Amino acid sequence: MNESEERPNLTLLGRSESRLPASPDDAKLEIFPNRNPERDYWITLDCPEFTSLCPVTGQPDFAKLQIRYIPDASCVETKSLKFYLASFRNRPSFNEEVVNRILTDLVAATDPRHMIVTGQFGSRGGIALSVEAEHVK
Repeated sequence: MNESEERPNLTLLGRSESRLPASPDDAKLEIFPNRNPERDYWITLDCPEFTSLCPVTGQPDFAKLQIRYIPDASCVETKSLKFYLASFRNRPSFNEEVVNRILTDLVAATDPRHMIVTGQFGSRGGIALSVEAEHVK
């Protein structure tokens, strides 16, 4: 398999792109072929410094975000995921909406066998919030 077959349609990987998308609607999640589609295996992606905006106060919400999935035919490329997740810094959304939107967008991009997105949000008013959304094919 040559390099162009290994990285089809990857526009961010290997480039020094620094312009982040303005919102998740503007971001592009890129994928590449799963080289082991015959096997179930978990991929875990941790984002310990995720931020989004509170839709009421406009203040940042901080979270530890974890994405776990069993791929089917494709996997998400991590640089495009990084840009996608960073785009939430500009989008006012409740924490529950953020986690569910991430799951919906990743499922649409990768069509995994199983995916779980968990957000552990920092304490506000003495209450910490965790949200877990799951997709099973």
